[in-house]
Amino acid sequence: MSRLMHVVNGPYAPPVPVRELTAVSADGARLHVEVHGPDGAPAVVLSHGWSCSTAFWAAQIRDLADDHRVIAYDQRGHGRSPANPVCSADALADDLEAVLAATLAPGEKAVLAGHSMGGMTLIAAAGRDRFREHAGAVLLCSTGSSQLVAESLVVPMRAGRSRTWLTRKVLGSRAPLGPVTPVARRILKYATMGPGSAPGMVEACARIVHACPRKVRYAWSHVLDTLDLDHRVRELTVPAAVLVGTADRMTPLVHARSLVAALPNCVGSTELPGLGHMTPVEAPALVATRIRELVSTYIGSQRIQQKEGA
Repeated sequence: MSRLMHVVNGPYAPPVPVRELTAVSADGARLHVEVHGPDGAPAVVLSHGWSCSTAFWAAQIRDLADDHRVIAYDQRGHGRSPANPVCSADALADDLEAVLAATLAPGEKAVLAGHSMGGMTLIAAAGRDRFREHAGAVLLCSTGSSQLVAESLVVPMRAGRSRTWLTRKVLGSRAPLGPVTPVARRILKYATMGPGSAPGMVEACARIVHACPRKVRYAWSHVLDTLDLDHRVRELTVPAAVLVGTADRMTPLVHARSLVAALPNCVGSTELPGLGHMTPVEAPALVATRIRELVSTYIGSQRIQQKEGA
């Protein structure tokens, strides 16, 4: 019956950050930011999804922080970032810009990784000047740019208006999630994770999702319902890799494949057999490896050139 915001031991327990700070967005929203790893190391910025928090990236932070400066932040209303009445794709982009400004030096490049709504955040910010200043490459995990409710497979029905209506009711429910119980774990696993997900993975995700305030979850469900960022995908000109689980019911394969087709500079597509929507938790080492590869290819060489030119 515990309402812990995250598990407290094991690979999914959030590590202690080197420092914490507050970034202030364009409309005054305050965002909790964590920095892990050594100063001066290549930078990675992690943007989590709907109803999650920085704790969602615990395994990647633990993996990468030995030799990367890992920056993770709570989306507005999530985790330790206070709720704000403004909920929109533009607000997500504003918030990302504020985090980049607060944590990166002028002109410093980073690999930006976003999961689900966090990936939509990167897409929403693609045309922004500060995004272009700092984004060396991006990883889009289990995400999409439009038609999120219509394409969702959470409700096991044939596609059409009836399924879309019912999916909207389910994902946009005002009902509290309540404590993490065996039934709650089974529901969350069905909706968001692959059938082979280990109990520890399910527990970690359940703790995080159930900790999200009901009003915040409801408010952002309406943003996702009407989201249309297809035009912004074409503005995402930096090298972009796409990753998705083949058993993803929330943002199924059709979204990843549409992104791969539309991105101006897609540098890789990974489809993980049998995995669901929570890919950073379900395949923690693989996601961390993809981030490392992007850093090595698009950030590491640039840092060497900068040092040689100094």
